[in-house]
Amino acid sequence: MSKMTNSPRVPGARRRLDRAHYLYMFVIVAVAAGIAVGLAAPDVAKGFKPLGDTFVLLIKMMIAPIIFCTIVLGVGSIAKAATVGKVGGLALGYFLAMSTFALAIGLVVGNLIHPGTGLNIASSTYDVSTLPDSSTAGFLMGIVPTTLLSALTAGSILQTLFVALLTGFALQGMGSRGAPILEAIRQIQILVFRILGMIMWVAPIGAFGAIAAVVGNTGIAAVIALGTLMIAFYITCALFVVVILGTLLKLVTGVNIFSLMRYLGREYLLIVSTSSSEVALPRLIAKMEHLGISKPVVGITVPTGYSFNLDGTAIYLTMASLFIANAMGTPLSIPEQVSLLLFMMIASKGAAGVTGAGLATLAGGLQAHRPDLVDGVGLIVGIDRFMSEARAVTNFTGNAVATILVGTWTRQIDMTQVTRVLRRDDPFDETSMSVDAHAATTQPAVATAP
Repeated sequence: MSKMTNSPRVPGARRRLDRAHYLYMFVIVAVAAGIAVGLAAPDVAKGFKPLGDTFVLLIKMMIAPIIFCTIVLGVGSIAKAATVGKVGGLALGYFLAMSTFALAIGLVVGNLIHPGTGLNIASSTYDVSTLPDSSTAGFLMGIVPTTLLSALTAGSILQTLFVALLTGFALQGMGSRGAPILEAIRQIQILVFRILGMIMWVAPIGAFGAIAAVVGNTGIAAVIALGTLMIAFYITCALFVVVILGTLLKLVTGVNIFSLMRYLGREYLLIVSTSSSEVALPRLIAKMEHLGISKPVVGITVPTGYSFNLDGTAIYLTMASLFIANAMGTPLSIPEQVSLLLFMMIASKGAAGVTGAGLATLAGGLQAHRPDLVDGVGLIVGIDRFMSEARAVTNFTGNAVATILVGTWTRQIDMTQVTRVLRRDDPFDETSMSVDAHAATTQPAVATAP
């Protein structure tokens, strides 16, 4: 299993701040400035929205090649195909169980607080003409791209996953003849991460534009008006991360959830400032490998989790659906709740990480399952941006925890390295995102779990 080549930090020695440290300081300043401008000059602040949108588009531009290279290298370098099935099977089984659990938590909280009761929004409207096909058949057909290469340009995580898995298995079957192709893809991965590192330097500008626009558009009054739903959602997500994920992580691996969250602090800052977990996907891949988890486990679990491990989205869909139904004056019965949300869990696959995807999934699910409720979606558009942050952070944390758990279950994790990293004895190399060192030490084959 590959490991970082960084030398351990000498106890008591002062760490020299690298350029990336200043970058994230600039992001914090930009977020504060965006809030100030949004409150002081709302009309001006709305004009900065393209800055945030452009930054997210730049990151999304890199997602397909990063996922493709990561999965191909992970799958193609494994000596036994059965290992891929074991890692993928464990990951998918865990994702299904946790998504179901998250749905149940959202149902319990929603039925306890009865969000939306007393409001009268029966006359609300919402345009559903641009929504994607939310049917099960549409979801399954959407996995297959038009051509082999179109998966890398269409922006669909599921299509990229599909093509990358096919390529990885094909290279695996080629044996030694596939080694030069794997090496070429490894070099492409280094190039892609270098480009990503350049893009990250515009993060402060993107964060400023995104925060200024949303504060300018919604203002404080809009948040207060629907505060009960938003606060309840934030509390539910926090409890899910700390209590559920934290307890599971501690029992299985002995790792403290707060130590892991501190290690991922810069990624959380990016997610909160852009309201998308997709901007942190490349860094999560690099950081999980640096943490001591094998490349195959990271390469399979993290990208797959971004499509199938939607804990925050599941909680959001549950609570938002109950809120809309109550506000429309047509509360959902328990059987209706279960039926609707199981349908939404299927429809939401592949939407993780995309800003606004939760709202589109909610509207699409209601349109296909309960059309009489879809007009109520317009009520929560104003605060969806703020709920999207908690949604993205919860999804992101769930994927980080899942990667550690799968690595532990398959015995492809170096717990000594995990301890050193979380104790901050082996800091993450921000200058290269660890790609160069990792690629240089990666061997053609990875030891499989006994």
